[in-house]
Amino acid sequence: MAKHLVVVESPAKCKVISKYLGKDYAVRATMGHIIDLPEKEFGVDIEKDFTPKYTVSKGKTRVLRELKDEAAKAENIYLAPDPDREGEAIAWHVARSIASGTGVVKRVMFNEITKRAVLAAFDEPRDIDMNKVNAQQTRRILDRIVGYQLSPILWRTVFKGLSAGRVQSVALRLICEREDDIKAFVQREYWSIHGIFDHLGTKFSAKLISVDGRKSGGPDDEPLLPDEAAAKAILTRLAKEKFAVTDVQRTQKSRKPYPPFITSTLQQEAARKLSFSAAKTMMVAQQLYEGLELGELGSMGLITYMRTDSTRIAAEALTDARTVIKKLFDEKHMPSSPRFYGKSKNAQDAHEAIRPSQVNLDFAPNRVKQFLSKDQYRLYELVWKRFLASQMENALFDSTRADITGGGCVFRASGSIMRFDGFLALYDESVEDAVDTGEGQNEKLPELKTGDSVDKKELIDKQHFTQPPPRYTEASLVRELEDKGIGRPSTYAQIIDTLKRRKYTTVEARRFSPTEVGYMVKNTLVKEFPDVFDVGFTAGMETTLDNIESGDTDWVKVLREFYTPFSDRLAVVRKSIKNLRAQNQEITDRQCPECKENYLVVKWSKNGKFLACQGFPACKHTEPLEKAAAVPVDEKCEKCGAQMVILTMNNSKFLGCSRFPECKTTRSLSIGVPCPKDGCGGNVVERKTRRGKVFYGCDKYPKCDFASWDKPIAKKCPKCGNPYLTQKEYKKKGVQIRCPACKEEVKEG
Repeated sequence: MAKHLVVVESPAKCKVISKYLGKDYAVRATMGHIIDLPEKEFGVDIEKDFTPKYTVSKGKTRVLRELKDEAAKAENIYLAPDPDREGEAIAWHVARSIASGTGVVKRVMFNEITKRAVLAAFDEPRDIDMNKVNAQQTRRILDRIVGYQLSPILWRTVFKGLSAGRVQSVALRLICEREDDIKAFVQREYWSIHGIFDHLGTKFSAKLISVDGRKSGGPDDEPLLPDEAAAKAILTRLAKEKFAVTDVQRTQKSRKPYPPFITSTLQQEAARKLSFSAAKTMMVAQQLYEGLELGELGSMGLITYMRTDSTRIAAEALTDARTVIKKLFDEKHMPSSPRFYGKSKNAQDAHEAIRPSQVNLDFAPNRVKQFLSKDQYRLYELVWKRFLASQMENALFDSTRADITGGGCVFRASGSIMRFDGFLALYDESVEDAVDTGEGQNEKLPELKTGDSVDKKELIDKQHFTQPPPRYTEASLVRELEDKGIGRPSTYAQIIDTLKRRKYTTVEARRFSPTEVGYMVKNTLVKEFPDVFDVGFTAGMETTLDNIESGDTDWVKVLREFYTPFSDRLAVVRKSIKNLRAQNQEITDRQCPECKENYLVVKWSKNGKFLACQGFPACKHTEPLEKAAAVPVDEKCEKCGAQMVILTMNNSKFLGCSRFPECKTTRSLSIGVPCPKDGCGGNVVERKTRRGKVFYGCDKYPKCDFASWDKPIAKKCPKCGNPYLTQKEYKKKGVQIRCPACKEEVKEG
């Protein structure tokens, strides 16, 4: 029987850590939080210093009971959740819930799941850090206060089911304000001229940068060539001009390597290079951290803890990195001493940067690829290369910039040659939204010196238009949140996922746009609670939480100072709910067909827009917003005999009675395939699950239970005679038709 109980968060860690510790240790997982605020009540006693009412998390009763049984038999209890505030809070909850009073309860932390790191942590157990617990508890209570008390405001003014997250709403504000900037942007025309020149048989390009000493400065300055007439005038002016080199500058430039990944930069680069969402990046990184079976290499985590804002690296890892670099490249690619990177202004610096846990060639990506999934391998390779590159020598470039002058006009050409690849031999960061430098770029310039004459071969004019600021991608949104101090690395993925899941934003071409609902939520919250959803206030709260963690600030005092003005403003807003609701409703010019007294207004529900009587609740008339788009069909209503029509609502089509609202008969629209079940006589219709996933079923449900995820086709299987086939569209394979009975693929035609 095991003498000691070790409690971790994830089941994936149990097997790996058990191997390191031996048979005297039983390693069990909480599978996340086992204690939390209640789901269906406020759970915070404001009057008693914000005392939280903690309850057993949903589905965790059995887990907790089993942990208590194990704890009762253990000599020592070691709490080893993740090494962050949330992990500290989980450890505290576990200790309060399962400690029997007989065994010693200690906290252990490790930044990587390797035998060396785990055993070292157990050699130096410590007490639970209550400052960390209080910092996490403050965040949780703040989020509960804001979410639980402001979400009903949105339910009553927009529609039920919306959420008012404290940090997510500020991120939504950034997206909406960027969209406002795009809409307000006034596009301006401008022209450019590029020249193709020749010197001693070598051609090169240069861009016009000056006319008679006048240059175009910043984006708000008058452009050098505002229209086609100005460009054509320059072309005419320079038609017979001679050109010569008037200035040459040669410099040697160096590029330093990028620092090792922190959470935010890993999310950004994985989005750019791998097209991973922030949530997917963190999920795969968690798998790499928690431990994998690596054949003869054993079981272990491949990367260090992935929730960090520090670029700090352990001394032994720096030494190992230099050894690997020397083996892979040569001594020229390795600087004389290890590189150290500065701490960012908002960093808590609690953990190392994200790096490979084992920095040697046995754990190089190509050596462990066979044990990893495709996504695990790609992310691990990214971490491996970025870390090693961060300890490599600078890349060196010979750069030349030459000014070519003729007829009072100056053209600029530039060229750059890599003299030494340095860290670029292994890794280069991806760039999005690159900015035009305004100079003629050349891979190589001829040997030019001041006074050399050059031959003009061609002058090319081109029309341009100024561009609005780009919409946020996941990478640029994470960067913006980090720069403004909104949230913490561990929260970015959840913030972005919530914005998409709540349909406050849409993502097209990997860029965020706010939806109408998102705008309404943002406008309501920012207008009525400007302080709570101010970017500066939210960033300042993160600093306050850091101060609680360091023991410099009392957590109850922080909550009290927040809640007093918040509750006062909340009382004012609750009194003006009717006016707020009216602001989010558009009054139409159509009179209500039922009460004949009020007009119809455009309202929202979780399914989209619809029309309702302005006199609700006295008059409860509603109708689809797109009722006018009804298309008659050759069917009669089974209740009143009127003609049925095809209605469209929220991008879904269905059959409805043409006498609506007098007759409210509706049914799903048939896809033209009879139900394949013998004797049923129904038709197959398209339906959706509660979560919006499309499936196909019989219109006589529940009498007939036919259902299919793939779209049925009214054709018999040529092999087994099954009465119908199904079709499914794949991104790469295209449409495939199969028999659901014998699974045989059937070629069209």
